[in-house]
Amino acid sequence: MVDAIDNRMDPIHGMKGAKRWAYITRQKTIRVATVNDDGSLYLSPLWFVVHDKRIFLPLDAGSRHASNSQAGRPLAAVIDSGDEYATVHGIRFTGSLKPMEDAAFFDTALEMIFQKYFYEGHPYAEAYFQFGQAAKRSIVELVTQKAVGWDMRETSLPTVPEARVLPAFVTDRLIGG
Repeated sequence: MVDAIDNRMDPIHGMKGAKRWAYITRQKTIRVATVNDDGSLYLSPLWFVVHDKRIFLPLDAGSRHASNSQAGRPLAAVIDSGDEYATVHGIRFTGSLKPMEDAAFFDTALEMIFQKYFYEGHPYAEAYFQFGQAAKRSIVELVTQKAVGWDMRETSLPTVPEARVLPAFVTDRLIGG
């Protein structure tokens, strides 16, 4: 599925192949939207980790995203960054969530989460992982059907004509003369 996703990336603005995976791996938040049974959207920012070009999310047992996905309802997600037009870049996904049943990978994913979001002695790390046990946290994979990437940093900005009209009393002056 990874190769199929790479071929669907927007060819104009890049964000495919190794560049895409390097970008995704470095980001901290994925915004996930799923459709509730009443047709309304459930949208939330989530943490995630990347392993072997696959995206994994920790979800608690009561997660609405998990139940919406299990019911076969649509899912969309976005990872994005940038503060102004010329720096906006990201990737939009559509797909579903698939539960991970490999117990060994579960431990690996938890370690990856710790390494990405915490550090030794972090004041909230212990509480996060203890709550995860109590909430029956699981690891799910984002199974991508389509991904579209964009990177405005690679797009030339349009030339903007500059015009300044100065007040009449402003004239050319020699400095220091």
